Amino acid sequence: MQRREVRSDRGMVTAELALGTVVIVLMTLVFGWGLHLFTRQLLLEDTVAEVARQSARGDRMGVVDARADAPAGTRLTVTQESGVVRVRGELPSGPAGRPERVVLVAEARVLREPGSAS
Repeated sequence: MQRREVRSDRGMVTAELALGTVVIVLMTLVFGWGLHLFTRQLLLEDTVAEVARQSARGDRMGVVDARADAPAGTRLTVTQESGVVRVRGELPSGPAGRPERVVLVAEARVLREPGSAS
């Protein structure tokens, strides 16, 4: 008589549940990180556009206020050439301890308003 080996499926649900939980947690982290980057990009674009608008009007106090509203760590570069104000913003947004790994960039160009101070 031959002996049949019976394989037990005991513990399979536990392993599948553990793996599924890890995958869900990782997906949540990735989604959260993407949402974080998206909102920081929007904030950067708003700041760059506002600084460009205020610079084009010649409103120095408006530029100071717009720069103050920028997210922490934002680097803004304002250049003016041939009647156009160009503002470029860079915002390091990488993981904690390594923010330079991901740098968000936004740029705005606005025509200088007639009669505005330079």
